[in-house]
Amino acid sequence: MSEPDHYFTAQPASPDERRVLRVHLAGRQVEVETAGGIFSPDHVDLGTRVLLDHVPAPPADGDLLDLGCGWGPIALTLALESPAATVWAVDVNERALDLTRRNAERLGVTNLRAVRPDEVPTDVRFAAVWSNPPIRVGKEALHEMLRAWLGRRAPGGEAHLVVSKNLGADSLQRWIALELGVDVERTASAKGFRVLAVRDR
Repeated sequence: MSEPDHYFTAQPASPDERRVLRVHLAGRQVEVETAGGIFSPDHVDLGTRVLLDHVPAPPADGDLLDLGCGWGPIALTLALESPAATVWAVDVNERALDLTRRNAERLGVTNLRAVRPDEVPTDVRFAAVWSNPPIRVGKEALHEMLRAWLGRRAPGGEAHLVVSKNLGADSLQRWIALELGVDVERTASAKGFRVLAVRDR
């Protein structure tokens, strides 16, 4: 995929050819809509599957965040499992946000807001953050993103991140702990991925 059509691009250059997938989310088989020009358009990617298989149940209420939502597998899971919560699905890719909104409607989800980063009110604090963060955006941009969003956890709120071991999960774990002054525990390791839990000390 050429750089102009990378999934970090706000407006992908590739044709918006929609497709329907059957996937397993929140303990059920569902149909979702995807398209090219977004992250993992043909399936639930392995890192996201590892995350969803190894996180504790999300808080029943409060504000929950999926950072880098793509077509929505993490955000939809949060919304289906915690219908009394408000789920923020955040991405810079407008096609991904549109797909997440359409998938929420398709699944009858009414507690999900798919928005650009600057559309989340600055006073919102998150009871949980679940993310398969965009490691390939580059270290500087990734660190800026994690500083901003992990710092917006509510008191006692936990973040769960999935990162490929080969893309620097262990060094990122050390950086988060040192930079943000938080506890970072590796809670799972599967299929080449680490799941990192971020908590206040």
